[in-house]
Amino acid sequence: MRIAAVALVCALLGGLAALGLGELTGWTDSSSTTTVFRAAPATGPSGEAATAAVVPDVKPLTGNGFSPSAIYASRAAGVVTIVSVFGTDPETATQAQGSGFVVSPKGYILTNSHVITDAGNGTVAKPADKVYVEFQDKDRAEASIVGWDVFDDVGLIKVDPSAHTLVPVPLGNSAAVAVGAPVAAIGSPFGNEDSLGVGVVSATHRSIDSLTSDFKLVDAIQTDAPINHGNSGGPLFDARGRVIGINAQIRSQSGQAEGVGFAVPINSAKRSMEQLIADGSVSYAYVGVETTDLTPALARHFGYAVTHGAAVTGIVPASPAAKAGLRVDSSRAQAFGVVFPRNGDVIVAIDGRRVVGSEDIARIVTSMSPGQIAHFAIERGHSRLDLPLRLGERPETH
Repeated sequence: MRIAAVALVCALLGGLAALGLGELTGWTDSSSTTTVFRAAPATGPSGEAATAAVVPDVKPLTGNGFSPSAIYASRAAGVVTIVSVFGTDPETATQAQGSGFVVSPKGYILTNSHVITDAGNGTVAKPADKVYVEFQDKDRAEASIVGWDVFDDVGLIKVDPSAHTLVPVPLGNSAAVAVGAPVAAIGSPFGNEDSLGVGVVSATHRSIDSLTSDFKLVDAIQTDAPINHGNSGGPLFDARGRVIGINAQIRSQSGQAEGVGFAVPINSAKRSMEQLIADGSVSYAYVGVETTDLTPALARHFGYAVTHGAAVTGIVPASPAAKAGLRVDSSRAQAFGVVFPRNGDVIVAIDGRRVVGSEDIARIVTSMSPGQIAHFAIERGHSRLDLPLRLGERPETH
């Protein structure tokens, strides 16, 4: 049986021939990593800057039903089209187009990092030379780039609040999103500004390949709402008109929307936004360990003492995991169609939080800070160990 290749594609649209459209949009494979932008905060001291990003008291829509027309009527004015210009020579400069949404009356706008940079083209990410924001009435304003986070594909820009009337949209809680819940996406697919698409949440807590770094994007929201090129950076709304995600990718064989889209969870985007405004950079805790899921069937087959956890399959030299003494068993065997270590360490908890599989490690560690001491509960043979591990900072490469 022939298995068709499936690609993750960013929803970016633009005339990027000079930079290589396939590379710039992440349509072609790249093993290189990109970096987190480290600029000064956009305005004022860190405390004031962080406070400025807080969304004002925008009320959710009333009622218990799902009304796409009501969501569009009340939220479309807060969704913008973003035009990024790469190059300073008018004869050779290229443009890319995506979407974004206003989150503060101070002028802050959230989008994807790949909308305002060339992240994903196989080199260190570079910002666009000019970024323009187009509002619903077609008026435009120039924006400054506050910063970006390639690990969660979040970008933040800022416009002068006096340049145009701003209509911030309320941010929701992506942790409360349920499979089957109705959603609405507003953006500029294929350059068609202010377009509405509807669907449902198809899955939550997806761990997907990042378009802009070598690390996984965890907790992604999967949706069947149409996510096409140009939707990148636009909001995914819940039934009450609250943003629960930033539309970022489609899974496609043809490059077109085929019913599987992914959004960055808004809780992750909030974390990135707050750090970018306060410090101009985003930091992530780092362990330096590769794992695979231990399941009951595999545990019985190989004689593990626990039935769930994350079996260690690789350790990065000189990483926090290596320094803490985690071990990997290089001996492998196949069972149930899976190549699995015969023995070795299994991570079963971090700071008392249960680890059922590999995604739990990323989820737990992402909530921690570099330099923090985390206690890893390890099942080694038939012994339970408590290994204190000082978390590092996620490197630009891994």
